[in-house]
Amino acid sequence: MKKTLITGATGGLGSNVVNFLKEKTGVENIAVLVRDENSALSKQYANEGIEVRIGDYNNLESLENAFTGIQTLYFVSGSDVKNRLQQHKNVIDTAKKSGINHILYTSTVRKNESDSAPLASVVGSHKQTEDWIKASEITYTILRHNLYAEVINMFIGDKDQLLQTKAVYLPTGNGLTAFVPRKDFAEAEATILSNPTNYQNNTLEFNGSEKISFSEIAKKISEIVKEPIAYISPEITEFEAKMNEIGLPKPIIELLSTFSLGIADEEFDQESNDLETVLGRRTISISEYLKSTYK
Repeated sequence: MKKTLITGATGGLGSNVVNFLKEKTGVENIAVLVRDENSALSKQYANEGIEVRIGDYNNLESLENAFTGIQTLYFVSGSDVKNRLQQHKNVIDTAKKSGINHILYTSTVRKNESDSAPLASVVGSHKQTEDWIKASEITYTILRHNLYAEVINMFIGDKDQLLQTKAVYLPTGNGLTAFVPRKDFAEAEATILSNPTNYQNNTLEFNGSEKISFSEIAKKISEIVKEPIAYISPEITEFEAKMNEIGLPKPIIELLSTFSLGIADEEFDQESNDLETVLGRRTISISEYLKSTYK
């Protein structure tokens, strides 16, 4: 196995991918891309014998140095939505220039790619990135993610917050989502990285084994915390006004609104079982995830 570079290696997804990949190949085959070589996790990687490379999606020179001698690039999409497209173009252009053979890119599932869709700003950047990767003529594997299970607690709060409010308050209607715990994404993608030739020029849709609404989530949490937790799905204007009233920052309100409307519009109500196929099992159940989070 030639060297694989994991981007986003100090983040939740990338670090889990590294951990699973270590179980499948020697550390000499793994390199990680970090922005801060002095972070605790960067130092841990170095101590484990994993090559640490310094790079930033905004800095072309740093990417050129980091991509030298890399065979396979695990490309975690940028979190800076406003600058994401230019950052992604920098990565793809540099990968082509550096002779990288295979890019695995973390994208998103979707149904509606129109400019009027609630998730247009998110989907648009992922679609453009996928198009650029394919146009580069580099061998690719597109990994379209459904929503992380971890966004549930990000959207509705922790146990203490829910026990205070006694309500899940989100404008998600009756929309279903095939949530996936982060570790399941990471395990599957490490499996692919250990033998990427089996997935050349494929687009995989990674969904959880079950679909669930926030109404059902509220019921499950009620059972876990042994307190009634209501589900309230307000109109979007009412929701945004309420979030503004309690002092939530505007970018957070926009994020919650965008994804809530996407859920309500069934963007994450997906059927593909590609993730189960790669894992060789069902994904971690949402009941199990919620118990570990809200017990």
